[in-house]
Amino acid sequence: MFGGGGGGLNPSKMKQMMEQMGIDIEDIDAEEVVIKTPDEELVFSDAEVQLMDAQGQETYQVVGSPESRERGAGGGTESDEADEGIPQDDIDLVAQRTGAGEEAAREALEETDGDLAAAVERLE
Repeated sequence: MFGGGGGGLNPSKMKQMMEQMGIDIEDIDAEEVVIKTPDEELVFSDAEVQLMDAQGQETYQVVGSPESRERGAGGGTESDEADEGIPQDDIDLVAQRTGAGEEAAREALEETDGDLAAAVERLE
């Protein structure tokens, strides 16, 4: 199909063909890639990451073997705690906007799954 030998297409020839089609590929020097799902975090250390830009549509390719860890089990850092609750800035904003107390603002945000507008509307 491509090329003449059994080894497939030459990588430099493939890159040239992709450039002619308007596809750019860039290697990204990533130290770590984290994919967060509702139940777990997939952590890729020393992953190979490539960015492919095909006419403005960006696609990232991550190659490696991830370590799976339960959400919030990353050693109790501040960012882990923030992921589990409502951001303090949101609570302050709702409390300031409605004149409600901080606890009422937090409850309204929890009941509306963090939707600022719905929380404000609920308290007004």
